[in-house]
Amino acid sequence: MAKRVAIVGAGVSGLASIKCCLEEGLEPTCFERSDDLGGLWRFTTKVCSVTKCSDFTVSGQWEVVTMRDEKQESAIFDAVMVCTGFLTNPYLPLDSFPGINAFKGQYFHSRQYKHPDIFKDKRVLVIGMGNSGTDIAVEASHLAEQVFLSTTGGGWVISRIFDSGYPWDMVFMTRFQNMLRNSLPTPIVTWLMMRKINNWLNHANYGLIPEERTQLKEFVLNDELPGRIITGKVFIRPSIKEVKENSVMFNNTSKEEPIDIIVFATGYTFAFPFLDESVVKVEDGQASLYKYIFPAHLQKPTLAIIGLIKPLGSMIPTGETQARWAVRVLKGVNKLPPPSVMIEEINARRENKPSWFGLCYCKALQSDYITYIDELLTYINAKPKLFSMLLTDPHLALTVFFGPCSPYQFRLTGPGKWEGARNAIMTQWDRTFKVTKGRVVQESPSPFESFLKLFSFLALLVAIFLILL
Repeated sequence: MAKRVAIVGAGVSGLASIKCCLEEGLEPTCFERSDDLGGLWRFTTKVCSVTKCSDFTVSGQWEVVTMRDEKQESAIFDAVMVCTGFLTNPYLPLDSFPGINAFKGQYFHSRQYKHPDIFKDKRVLVIGMGNSGTDIAVEASHLAEQVFLSTTGGGWVISRIFDSGYPWDMVFMTRFQNMLRNSLPTPIVTWLMMRKINNWLNHANYGLIPEERTQLKEFVLNDELPGRIITGKVFIRPSIKEVKENSVMFNNTSKEEPIDIIVFATGYTFAFPFLDESVVKVEDGQASLYKYIFPAHLQKPTLAIIGLIKPLGSMIPTGETQARWAVRVLKGVNKLPPPSVMIEEINARRENKPSWFGLCYCKALQSDYITYIDELLTYINAKPKLFSMLLTDPHLALTVFFGPCSPYQFRLTGPGKWEGARNAIMTQWDRTFKVTKGRVVQESPSPFESFLKLFSFLALLVAIFLILL
């Protein structure tokens, strides 16, 4: 049974892992190389190596060697949780930009960006239209003389605000919506989502529409970008053809654009330099891990990777749910299947065969948020049991099924059950709009609206009954 657990990294996944270890009576020690939170108990401590002890096949223990203030220390742990994530090493592909070495202006990776003041009265080029690149371009446009946002493949830009002013994720991420999406053929789901997104912003008119539209591309959440484009503060441009001393040339145009600063929002790579490749090997942007967590070939399941996944949903509850299950495996309460079963599933996932239903999660590390979390919750007997709930607490069951799939649902039952979860679920919309209702207006309900709500409620009951048959 694991008792002392080494946790590498004190970001959101590391903090969740510490909490889960404490909940299960384990003794976590967290190592963080930076000097702030993220970072936790042992600040500015670099993990040099994590290696199996000589008696690993019996004890499952690991030797963790760390460096702090130029002093090296070694300690033995019963288990290790690696929580360094996938945003560890800035990816700066300078070789892909001819002439960059001749550029006389300033250039840097988006990770180095801190404040927009550096862009004042400058001509700025941001390369990469992910969330970071788009945010930087929008911020820069308030101070810069001109901003160009260069994208090779385009992207889907969505607003944080859904219909009627509701938060986008609280409407999109429901069990009902997820079931509906996964029941429809992929082309239909993709078409419906593109249609909905284009209702807010016609991406073709703004030069944003992705070249590849059959596979899921990470959404860019930015409410300001369309306004900055239409007012001429941000110009969307294709990929870079050549960089010159004080300008750049884009593909499909012969015009040179004067540029003072280039920001490379070109993403990240990840690695585990403190682990031997025989433990975890990174290939093609992913690692061979069972359920994105456990190496399948270890004689003892005492090492877990937390947070190495890209769910279509919040990363924080995903990492916490991973940690809840992983800690119980490390503790010996839950068991993993035989290595052959785990390896077979890992290989099947690496093949990326489309299911032809629901969204296409074909990129490395992508996963369906609700489906994946429910699977992990099943292993610890914490998945909400909707059918029995419908019989004992129908109001809660309907709210869980049709309402936002918030993390409160993951604490309704099982280990780590929270007594306040039900009330939190039933009142989440009240808290959502409490801060926005600075001026309350009394509304008189119309008879037609009341009838429509009653009819809708009865229709939903029939739908649930048919689904559960």
